[in-house]
Amino acid sequence: MRNSYRNDRLFHRLTLVCAVVVAGMFVGIIWSLTAGAWPAIRAFGLPFLWTEAWNPVTEKFGALAPIYGTLVTSAIAMLFAVPIGIGIAIFLTELCPRPLRRPIGIAVELLAGIPSIIYGIWGLFVLAPVLQQSVIPQLIATFEDIPVLSSLFAGPPYGIGMFTAALILSIMTIPFISAITRDVFETVPPVLKEAAYALGSTNWEVLWNVVLPYARTGVAGGIMLALGRALGETMAVTFVIGNAHRISTSLFAPGTTISAAIANEFTEAVGDLYLPALVELGLLLFFVTFIVLAGAQFMLHRLELRAGNRS
Repeated sequence: MRNSYRNDRLFHRLTLVCAVVVAGMFVGIIWSLTAGAWPAIRAFGLPFLWTEAWNPVTEKFGALAPIYGTLVTSAIAMLFAVPIGIGIAIFLTELCPRPLRRPIGIAVELLAGIPSIIYGIWGLFVLAPVLQQSVIPQLIATFEDIPVLSSLFAGPPYGIGMFTAALILSIMTIPFISAITRDVFETVPPVLKEAAYALGSTNWEVLWNVVLPYARTGVAGGIMLALGRALGETMAVTFVIGNAHRISTSLFAPGTTISAAIANEFTEAVGDLYLPALVELGLLLFFVTFIVLAGAQFMLHRLELRAGNRS
């Protein structure tokens, strides 16, 4: 009994140390980023958040264009990736013939292991020319007479831009969504699905009324994990977004993201404010990612509470 009590106390202290280390790393990252960005914070203040200008020569910097590019590309990527990823998970767990489930599942998961720079090179030399020659001109011609959409799908077909970056991000995040969603779907008790089928439900009704409600917390968690990956992706986006510090209403226009701007300009940042401005961009990305993940945790907690109240 005494040895068991001693082991429990040792285990408690080890886990406490691990938790303190993680918290210390979190505080240390915030402190180091804030210290590095302090000259820019002191020079530009809050207007840094809504200023579009980015001129290293005059040392006038603003984060609006990178913030805009980060949010827009991530949102469009999720618009494509979420339905496709969930659809893949549904097919693998409910509709796919059993001998094909494992090979297809492994093939999808292998996409998550491809380095991001490979995605960037493929996007620049393969995807961008295809979009420039075929897809983008067709979209421009289709929406040119429709209000609002004509401005979103307008401009010369560069091939590189925010739309291309969003497509690359969607391809990169689909394996995360599909893998997590598939694992969550497989935890649904078979008795629930069998009972629904016994009552005469179709495959769609079982999926919509049984599987998705049971697994919605895990599905939402997978989506948020993929969103966090999309917000912080660097190399793949840097290759295909065009790296232009400006805001355009057209999705086909070149733009930039926070991570792409840091990767492109960090090695050449000279001057009193250039490097601190880039570090402040990193601090902003840190807080944006933290807010997204914290919001995801809050949403998951609310879903769990709502599910408990219904039961």
